[in-house]
Amino acid sequence: MNSSSKSSQCGDGLKIGSYQFDSNVFLAPMAGITDQPFRELCCRLGAGLAVSEMVSSNPKVWNTEKSKLRMLHSDDAGIRSVQIAGSCADELAFAAKINADNGAQIIDINMGCPAKKVNKKLAGSALLKEPAQVEQIVKSVVNSVDIPVTLKIRTGWCENSRNGIEIAKIAQDNGIASLAVHGRTRNDFYKGCAEYDTIKAIKEAVSIPVVANGDITSVEKAEQVLSYTGADAIMIGRGAQGRPWIFREINHFLKTGTKLPAPSVNEVRSILIGHVKELHQFYGDYMGVRIARKHMSWYVHSLALLGEEVGEGFTLQFAGNQGKAFRANFNGLSSTSEQLEMLSLCFDQFVH
Repeated sequence: MNSSSKSSQCGDGLKIGSYQFDSNVFLAPMAGITDQPFRELCCRLGAGLAVSEMVSSNPKVWNTEKSKLRMLHSDDAGIRSVQIAGSCADELAFAAKINADNGAQIIDINMGCPAKKVNKKLAGSALLKEPAQVEQIVKSVVNSVDIPVTLKIRTGWCENSRNGIEIAKIAQDNGIASLAVHGRTRNDFYKGCAEYDTIKAIKEAVSIPVVANGDITSVEKAEQVLSYTGADAIMIGRGAQGRPWIFREINHFLKTGTKLPAPSVNEVRSILIGHVKELHQFYGDYMGVRIARKHMSWYVHSLALLGEEVGEGFTLQFAGNQGKAFRANFNGLSSTSEQLEMLSLCFDQFVH
């Protein structure tokens, strides 16, 4: 089956298993966010890998509409990495096999989610408290499939039990192909600032590729984190919400040391309207409208900042009370046609 020797970073770039990545800037898995439309958009805009939303390993929930959508992989853009979550080694192994049969090319195990409803089932980051269980899970999943298995963790459960190095060594010794590390403990949730000392120490302790994650929201921060930790790649989570073009910006900066110009008004229009249309198509009219609302909230925040580079009109439209009014109006719409019409009218004023 799999072995850690399958993965390496060679002169041509990062490799996981037999998969070569053109970019070492990845999209982090985020429940309720990194659905198929968003993953495809980020890949088109430069993400080297886009990991799926967390899929439960419990077969009893697979017949829900949410799980069915999360387990669709065959039409994904780029290399298809599917994240599974649970606490039972046998269930996780079975889930890995089912998702591989459904088109997954990489299986990622979630041991980083801090959510209470996940942790109370001894899943997600709660597993970091149980190294023996970590080893059992990793062995079972790696031995269940013929594709690379990766692992996403935090630095530990809490500040007094930061055991990321121990978990990383267990992962490497049992065939994990690549390790992503969020620079916070579980008890940190998403508060405060991510720390990179532990990620650096983990990178120095293992030979498999290490992906640094946490608070990477600018091209400068991306370069700093890669340089300081020595990581093979970085993973962008919240920094990509409402700003999917961040991947190409970071790729360009890492290659050239210069910043790309801000996307034009016409390109932003194409990205936003295209994304909303894809959400409508993927989820259907009812859920598509509701999912589009939260993405538009993130876009409004990003566009207010982007306005400083693109033009004053953006700032006036999306900043402060104008931005709040835009979000309120958009959230009040109940049909796909109304959402698309409002966006078209909004951007028409900038084009003309």
